[in-house]
Amino acid sequence: MKERIFTKIALIFMLATPVAALFALGEEVVLGFLFFYPLFMSGFWMAGGMYFWWHWERQWEWGPDRKPPALPGDPLISILVPCFNEQENVRDTLHYALNQRYSNIEVIAINDGSRDRTAEILNELATDHPKLRVVHLAENQGKAVALRMGALAAHSEYLVCIDGDACLDHDAAAYLVQPLVQYPRVGAVTGNPRIRTRSTLVGKIQVGEFSSIIGLIKRTQRIYGQVFTVSGVVAAFRRRALDRVGYWSLDMITEDIDISWKLQRDHWSIFYEPRALCWILMPETLKGLWKQRLRWAQGGAEVFVKNVHDLWTWQHRRLWPMFAEYCLSTLWAYLFAASILLWLVGQFAPLPEAIRVHKLVPPGFTGLVLCAVCLMQFTVSAFIDQRYERNSLRNLFWIVWYPMVYWMINLATTLVSFTKVALMGQRPRARWISPDRGIHNQPVERSE
Repeated sequence: MKERIFTKIALIFMLATPVAALFALGEEVVLGFLFFYPLFMSGFWMAGGMYFWWHWERQWEWGPDRKPPALPGDPLISILVPCFNEQENVRDTLHYALNQRYSNIEVIAINDGSRDRTAEILNELATDHPKLRVVHLAENQGKAVALRMGALAAHSEYLVCIDGDACLDHDAAAYLVQPLVQYPRVGAVTGNPRIRTRSTLVGKIQVGEFSSIIGLIKRTQRIYGQVFTVSGVVAAFRRRALDRVGYWSLDMITEDIDISWKLQRDHWSIFYEPRALCWILMPETLKGLWKQRLRWAQGGAEVFVKNVHDLWTWQHRRLWPMFAEYCLSTLWAYLFAASILLWLVGQFAPLPEAIRVHKLVPPGFTGLVLCAVCLMQFTVSAFIDQRYERNSLRNLFWIVWYPMVYWMINLATTLVSFTKVALMGQRPRARWISPDRGIHNQPVERSE
């Protein structure tokens, strides 16, 4: 109890001290950080993405005649598919999982206490496909428990985990497992999710976001050695690595972020494999987007609070850059919110000059430069990503709306989630509900 109270006080102090210090240095310093930090990170991600492309990606064979990656020894791959109320999507998911070009696979579907026809559909499919096995849980236990049960039932050292509404590309499993076979210190490989739901502005912006933002971040983090999180919708794991860290935690709202940090704290590496394509469903309404991003933000905050005590030792020094990036991003969100609040209050009431915010516009031409760099980032990512999705440059028209829609949502979710986690007591068991999966599902595009 005393430790939790000390942690909460320390977190509040960690947030309040840098915000107060920056305001004490003056309004120009605050505005400079608010506008130059995104500018720096955008350039950092572009540089990392281009280096990744130049060093590895441009040399990879890609096209309709490419051969599936060779796996020495032809090892068995276990594909785990946790399902909860997936009657609308699970047939497609299992169809693509079972039809991998790499033939030595088994597919394990875990029905996590679904209340619709998921169990009936899974049993029906299992009678027609000898490579499919089904595990039924009596009641909903959460994705972490479902994955644990699937791992226990699997016969392979290599586990490919996908969501019950995701569709794997025909070579995705082999691409995910290849680094695990080649490098013994790789504990996990994260894939390349592609968006199927794109019938609204929210959906279309996400198509560009997953390439221009998430794709570049994953490439850059892979270069400096630590990945903040694997993609929960498509990732592969080495069973021995999972066993060493105790598998997925039962009380974390985002099991993918938590397992990524657990593996890297145990000195396992995580790779990013952009050729491991997986077509996924995402929210297309602001309400659904808010719930999803709030969950993601809360998951990041929970992992931060869980690990903040143990990261200061020299043996965890490789996690420091990732830790610093998260701290600066959170500081930026709180500072931006404080600036808006102080500016609004200052319009109606007198404030001490030390904390008064006279304007919310960037100094000099920073705003114009930020817009130009933002468009440059989108262009670079579209160039890198065009091999994986046809006509990716068309997404530039929609992605220009990203700062207006997503920055504000991400800012708000960071504020709400970090404050909630900092004040939270003991975490309950994390269980899932069926998310918003969009309005219209576009057919899966096979990679060419």
